Amino acid sequence: MADLSVEFCGVRFKNPMLVASIEPSNSVNNIKKCIDNGAAGVIVKTVSEMASMSKLTEHSKYAILNEKGKIIRGKVPRNFTFYSRSGYIKEHYEDWIAYLTETQAYAKQHNAHVIGNVSAGSLNMWAELCKMTEDCGVPMIEANLHTPYPTEWAGKYPGTLVAQNPAATYEITRRCVESVDVPVIIKLTPEAIDLTAIAEAAKQAGAAAVSVNSRFKGFATDIETGHPFIGGPAGVGGPWVKPITLRWVHDIYSRLNMEIAGSNGIFDARDAVEFIMSGARVMQVGSVLMLKSIEWLSRIITDLEKFMDAHGYASIDEMYGISSRRAAPSMDELFKASPLQAYIDHDKCKYPKCATCIENCYYDALNRGDQQVVSKTNNCIGCELCWNLCPWDAIRMGDKDLAESQIQSLLLD
Repeated sequence: MADLSVEFCGVRFKNPMLVASIEPSNSVNNIKKCIDNGAAGVIVKTVSEMASMSKLTEHSKYAILNEKGKIIRGKVPRNFTFYSRSGYIKEHYEDWIAYLTETQAYAKQHNAHVIGNVSAGSLNMWAELCKMTEDCGVPMIEANLHTPYPTEWAGKYPGTLVAQNPAATYEITRRCVESVDVPVIIKLTPEAIDLTAIAEAAKQAGAAAVSVNSRFKGFATDIETGHPFIGGPAGVGGPWVKPITLRWVHDIYSRLNMEIAGSNGIFDARDAVEFIMSGARVMQVGSVLMLKSIEWLSRIITDLEKFMDAHGYASIDEMYGISSRRAAPSMDELFKASPLQAYIDHDKCKYPKCATCIENCYYDALNRGDQQVVSKTNNCIGCELCWNLCPWDAIRMGDKDLAESQIQSLLLD
């Protein structure tokens, strides 16, 4: 049986699954329910002194859309779009002292952790909230830099969210780190031009890790009515965004060798594996729990263990970062790879009934023949588009100019 435990920022977790700072972590009862369903850690809903964010929570709105941009009205598709507007905790931040203390004690009884999450409108409040949270016994704190724009910096960093600016990120991170003894995680926004530069600034300021990343700000409209969903712009995420998130997980892992909590794009255990293989030591699960219930978390954990057993991975460490390490470090390295060629298994091919590969070959490498698809091997650049699109599994990619016996062996694989 695979060992799912991981060490993240010096803290041992029984598995890599954390509940993100989201509605399932906005109350004592919800946090306990997450722990009961196997969460190794629960990141509480953001604690802040900013009244505007509490007011926003009281006016939360959600529109869950399918691949056609329509309200799902029932069964949640795997590739849903989570379009919503919500804020931070409703209560005064000091009220959360008791909540954090109670839930952290409950977490310890179940070999889990409650992780603080703070956001503030001034440097002094960043430090105060971090210290208050640490005093409740949490093992680490996540600083949510996604939304705030400190008014005291209006002339210093005009027109930008702090998490879009390396200098602002450094200042906040440094203040948070100096105010506590526990590790500080910086939550990044995907709307920065270069997330790796932001992560590097956080690392230089003493951050133990980064969370990659929060949601985009988007706009979705109902074409039947001509009105935007939930009144206008809102946060947008879901499983569809996973490749974009993983791009930054890979880049930060490869260039900074920094601890990463993956977030935004996880639906099931296969997604979790992709995050781990790309370089995220742990991952934060959020929106899918709101739609499939908190119980969905236990399924992700169970399926992750099954995947590891089936593929011979004895531990998370054996999967951690392997895909990023196998990626070509540059385009020049990619160009050095041996050229491939498409080979057609004419026994499986349904030509002339099907000509998908011919219609979608844009290099004139596959053409119509009298009895079968005709290959112009000199034109084939090995792009693999035909291999992706063939509905009959009749195409294999192999090295250029294979001998006939090698071709037959390739087609039999």
